[in-house]
Amino acid sequence: MTRGEGPTPLPHPGLAWLDASPEGRAWLARLPSLVEACVERWGLVAGEPYVYAYASLALRVRTPDGKPAVLKIQFPDRESEHEADALRAWDGHGAIRLLADDRERRALLLERCQPGTPLAEIGAERALDVAIALLPRLFIPAGKPFRPLADEAEEWATDLPSDWERAGRPFERELIDAAVEALRSLATSQREQVLVHQDLHAGNVLRAEREPWLVIDPKPLAGEREFGVSALIRGAELGARPEHVLHRLDRLTAELGLDRDRAARWCGGQTLAWAFDQDEVDAYHVEVARSLLLEP
Repeated sequence: MTRGEGPTPLPHPGLAWLDASPEGRAWLARLPSLVEACVERWGLVAGEPYVYAYASLALRVRTPDGKPAVLKIQFPDRESEHEADALRAWDGHGAIRLLADDRERRALLLERCQPGTPLAEIGAERALDVAIALLPRLFIPAGKPFRPLADEAEEWATDLPSDWERAGRPFERELIDAAVEALRSLATSQREQVLVHQDLHAGNVLRAEREPWLVIDPKPLAGEREFGVSALIRGAELGARPEHVLHRLDRLTAELGLDRDRAARWCGGQTLAWAFDQDEVDAYHVEVARSLLLEP
């Protein structure tokens, strides 16, 4: 076994929310042993964790030949289930390379982006230029094992009314109805199914050396291209006012040759579905969904 540069890193504070569930507590308890097992399996030298941890623990590591890499241990949630498959399908074209994976431990050994500056830091218009160049490379034909967008959309549509009731009806019912209708009608009328990253915001594109910019952290689905721009349209990293959201919608759809109305409705439906966290409601997500689904 290759020893790390200090004690095995413990879960980052960003993972503290997992302590609220039995499944989360069990995973947190196993996490140090998972790290140790992966370090031993791949002969790694373990360094410090990245501070953005939320649904996984990502550690700076070095491989046996001294090259920098990242060890990522995922909390076993549904959205990240096929991250390794997505990275393998892209094979480093516009995305980080998968060096190895351990499906049983939900562990990935990844290429490290250096210097790793997020796309959001270069300014909104330049960031959109980069995204518009990257996305056609990522939209490759997709089927199994990736979860169909249609199945995910049906779950969002089914859950939205009860989520709204549980949260105390925090906004107009009209918005819930518009989101449900959009999700169900779009799901059954999709065009070509490609690999889409449902969380491709400007913080998940990093400056690198092998290519100028690389996509990280895929949450993959098989769906149409119009859905694949949702996270960029929604992402407050490039401007949080409604006019910023609509500008991103206009640029992305015009320059990528996408149907503007479908992209707007996909983004509005998913954004509202992702607005609920237990009894909490993300006011920004609600505002975005309203601007895309109800306002002209």
